[in-house]
Amino acid sequence: MSALYFYLFFLVYPYIAMWWKSFPKAGHKQWEALVPGYNYAIASKIAGQPWWWAFLMIIPGIHLIMWMVFNVSYIRKYGFFTIGDTLQGIFFPFLLMAKIANDDSLQPEFTTDWENEKDIQRRKNSDHLVLFLSLPIIGHAIALVLGALQKKKKGKKTIIKEWGDSILFALIAASAIRTYVFEPFQIPTGSMEKTLLVGDFLFVNKLAYGPKVPVTPLSFPLVHNTIPWLDIKSYTTLEKLEYTRLPGWDDVENFDVVVFNYPSGDTAVYDPRMPNGLMGHDYHGIVLSEALRLYQAENNLRSVSIGYLEDLPENDPAFAKRKEEFKDYLKAKYEGEKFQEEYDKNIHTVIDDYYSNSKRYGKFVKNLEYWKDRAREEIGVKKKTYSGSEGTIIDHYGVVYRPVDKRENYIKRCIGIAGDSIEIVNSNVFVNNKKIPDFKYRLKQYKVSNLKLPSKNVLESKYDITDEQYYTREGLNMFLSDDQLTKMKKNYPHAEFELDDPQNYESGQAPTILTRIQQLKMYPKSLNHHNTVSNFEKFWVPKKGETIELNPHNVAWYERVIRAYELHDFVEKDSKYFIDGKEATTYTFEMDYYWMMGDNRYNSADSRVWGFVPEDHIVGKASLVWFSKDPDEGIRWNRLFTWIE
Repeated sequence: MSALYFYLFFLVYPYIAMWWKSFPKAGHKQWEALVPGYNYAIASKIAGQPWWWAFLMIIPGIHLIMWMVFNVSYIRKYGFFTIGDTLQGIFFPFLLMAKIANDDSLQPEFTTDWENEKDIQRRKNSDHLVLFLSLPIIGHAIALVLGALQKKKKGKKTIIKEWGDSILFALIAASAIRTYVFEPFQIPTGSMEKTLLVGDFLFVNKLAYGPKVPVTPLSFPLVHNTIPWLDIKSYTTLEKLEYTRLPGWDDVENFDVVVFNYPSGDTAVYDPRMPNGLMGHDYHGIVLSEALRLYQAENNLRSVSIGYLEDLPENDPAFAKRKEEFKDYLKAKYEGEKFQEEYDKNIHTVIDDYYSNSKRYGKFVKNLEYWKDRAREEIGVKKKTYSGSEGTIIDHYGVVYRPVDKRENYIKRCIGIAGDSIEIVNSNVFVNNKKIPDFKYRLKQYKVSNLKLPSKNVLESKYDITDEQYYTREGLNMFLSDDQLTKMKKNYPHAEFELDDPQNYESGQAPTILTRIQQLKMYPKSLNHHNTVSNFEKFWVPKKGETIELNPHNVAWYERVIRAYELHDFVEKDSKYFIDGKEATTYTFEMDYYWMMGDNRYNSADSRVWGFVPEDHIVGKASLVWFSKDPDEGIRWNRLFTWIE
């Protein structure tokens, strides 16, 4: 439902509530109840609230709270204090408003006699209710404790009433500030290391790019999409606004650190038992993984995820035999380093032969859409999904759709803005054919030899290297900034650090079935686009008003933009494209888009995984680290109140 209906309702409500009859009882003129906007200012004064609170009715996300505040305060001036009265005032005030307007015996009482125990008792329970609804459990518990410990002073408000008033005002102010000015944000993962660390608390400046008006303003205050402890949605889509952004003082620029709503979060696998109520954020990646698992199960293949398919042949005696035969063949032709060079260069042909076998993965590639449909049914209808962390298939609550402003908040660095062309070659990013600079704290991956790692404490204190920055699955690998690398080389001169640019296939080689499956991890999640974590083909970032010609290659890049973000029906049939039922050979973009990447490039789920970030997903600019706490070591005092580069 559009917010227009709510604002129209607010305009006609004073007439429904018959304020023109009740205003004179409070010493005001009938005509004052008939002037839109002004009537709310007068009602606020009658209710004992500041007149200017009427202006808060304009703000989406605050308007409904203020309407409830006006109603509860108004009916109380006419003696309605019970829990039932208060609930009516909050949710359905029409009957009480009609009674106030038509019953001449009801006259306004402008003050509560705080020395009269009868007055105090008649409002006690409803004050508890208002406090509980303003700040559930926490505020209520604090007020009860303080009320028990502190004796009420004669002639003063009860502690419940004082807390209720204070919390209600703070709630309104905090909601407005959080929605339109700045919002706190905590770094949950290491994808931006070492620029931002796990445990950093940020201020997100929403004024920088202009604050977004909430798409779903009817939401529980001060939480994002789930009410803590209750594990239920914090919002309703009863009122839904169109995307609107108020003026800001800047545009998103290349290399800004930006907070945004997760673009692939429109659909999520919902399970309150999981962190944030989600079984992983990337629904589309989960569908692909589940499709592969179903294929493996049906064909009696060992269940191995897309990322680890390369390990699978080693467990098959037939593959081991074929590999030895291939080695013998090469040894008959080459010796020494030449043999190893030819082996490394051509082993993919053996792997391709293995995976091309129809009993293994050839049919999966040929019938990918069929297996994806099977996976969607498994996830959405049967509500079952394989959980890698638990190593078993688990039941969950199916899929949930989330509006733009209720998708998870992410933080990355903006690498490309609308209209830019981008290419990634061996981990070097080129924007408009120019190599971008290496940011001061950007981490690169190195294969390390001749080094015995010092203790965790030494790495942390001397080199600022955390345990997330190294692993030893196949020898020692480290993720280091340029400064950290310099320090390590200086103190360990015999150690060797080789820059590691992981690639699934060598440049110039035709992709194998193995690599085609593996590249499904990367955007545009297509079997025909050969992108890896360190190499991306050249592509263009969509720009508002620009028109492209639709063809099989770029449709894979932009189909999700057309469908999910710009909300058009898109169908491909007989090599032709139909948008909203009409054949189309071109498409004109309706929004600007951005390409986001983490500074910790090898350990970051970013645009390389889920693609472009639409302008309506942009939340704000990450500006300041105001607090930082290491999950294990405590407060990082040197990071407090530091600006983000």
